[in-house]
Amino acid sequence: MRVLVAPDKFKGSLTATEVAEHLAIGLTAAGIDSRRLPLADGGDGSVDAAVATGFTPHPITVAGATGTPRRAHIAVNGATAVVEVANTCGLLTLPRGRRAALDATSLGMGQAVGHALRHNPSRLVLAMGGSASTDGGMGMLAALGFTFADADGRQLRAGGRTLPRIHTVDGSRAVQLSGVEIVVAGDVTNPLTGPTGAAEVYGPQKGASASEVRFLETGIENLVDAFIRSGFPRARMLASASGAGSAGGMGFAAMLLGARLVSGAEYFLDLLDFDRYLADTDLVITGEGSIDEQTEHGKLLAILARRAHPVPVVAVAGHCTLPRSRWAQAGFGRIYTLGEYTDRDTATDPALTGALLTRIGQEIGRTTTAVPVTTG
Repeated sequence: MRVLVAPDKFKGSLTATEVAEHLAIGLTAAGIDSRRLPLADGGDGSVDAAVATGFTPHPITVAGATGTPRRAHIAVNGATAVVEVANTCGLLTLPRGRRAALDATSLGMGQAVGHALRHNPSRLVLAMGGSASTDGGMGMLAALGFTFADADGRQLRAGGRTLPRIHTVDGSRAVQLSGVEIVVAGDVTNPLTGPTGAAEVYGPQKGASASEVRFLETGIENLVDAFIRSGFPRARMLASASGAGSAGGMGFAAMLLGARLVSGAEYFLDLLDFDRYLADTDLVITGEGSIDEQTEHGKLLAILARRAHPVPVVAVAGHCTLPRSRWAQAGFGRIYTLGEYTDRDTATDPALTGALLTRIGQEIGRTTTAVPVTTG
C-alpha cells in the first residue's frame, strides 16, 4: 500500500507540514510507510509548502500590516519565486490580532516582492490569501516605486485612510518587471469595487464598521479614477475584472503590473508537483481545518480529489458540516473529524490537534489493507 499524505494547514493550530507529520506518524504505527506533500492554495502557508517541496527559504524583513518591522521569508527555486501576503502583512501580523481597517497596508507585500526580484526570477507567484488591508494595493505599489499625491502635489502615505485624497499617481520610477511572469494565486473572484467588491465583502472581516466600509469603497473608487487621470486608461477595466478585489485590492494592483490570475488550488498543486507524487499511489490522505459545502466549489481538497481520481481519497478535518450523503460526490471515501475523538475545542490547541491526527492516522492505517513499503 503506497500512501500519499497531502494536507493543507489546520488554520490557527498546525501548519500543513505539521499535519502531514502527525498523520504519517500514526500510519507508521499501523505499519504503513507514506510520502508527505504539505499543500497550500495561495493562502497562509504557501511559502512554507513550497519550501517543504524543495524551494529555498530566504529570510527578509518587511513592514507588517500596521508598519511594525517583522521577519518573514520568501521561497525561491530556480526561476520561480513565491511571495505571500499572510506572512508579510496579513492578518497574522496585526499586533495582538487587533484589526486596523483603515490603517493596515499592503506595503510589506511590495517590499517582499522587491526582495524576490533580487533573485532575478522569470516567474513571480503572489499568494494573496489572508490579507489585513483594504488599500487597493496602494501600499504594494508604493513599495515598488509608485508615488501617490493629493491635489496640491503632496505625497501621500499608503493606506486605506488616504485613498480618498489621491489625485495623481506616478509610476515613472517604478521597478521594471519586463520579462517577469507575475501570477496571482488565489480563489477570490470579486471585482475591486461595488456591492461584491473588496471593501463591501471583505472589509467587515478586517474590522471595518459600516461607515468605514463606505469610506474605503469611496476611496478605492477614487484610486481608480486617479489612475485613469494619471495615464492608466485600463484601470477601470482591470477594476471590474474577476479577482481584482482579492487581498483588499492587491489583485487589481498586480494586474496593473501585468499579472494574470489563476486558481490558487490548481496552481499550487502543479507548482508542488502533485501529479508526480500521485504516481503509483494507492491512497491519498488529505485534510484541512474545516470542510463544508464551500469545499465542493473550487476549494483545494475537492480539486485534489478530482485530480487524484480514481485513486481513493480520505479526508481529515477539525470540523465538517458537509453531509455524509455528499462525501462521494465531493470525491472523499471518508471524512474523519477531530470532534469524533474529543469534546474539547481543538481550534487553538496544537498539541491536542497533533495527538488526534496521529490517532486518526493510525486508525486509517489499521482499517486499510496494507503492505509496508519503503519510500526513502
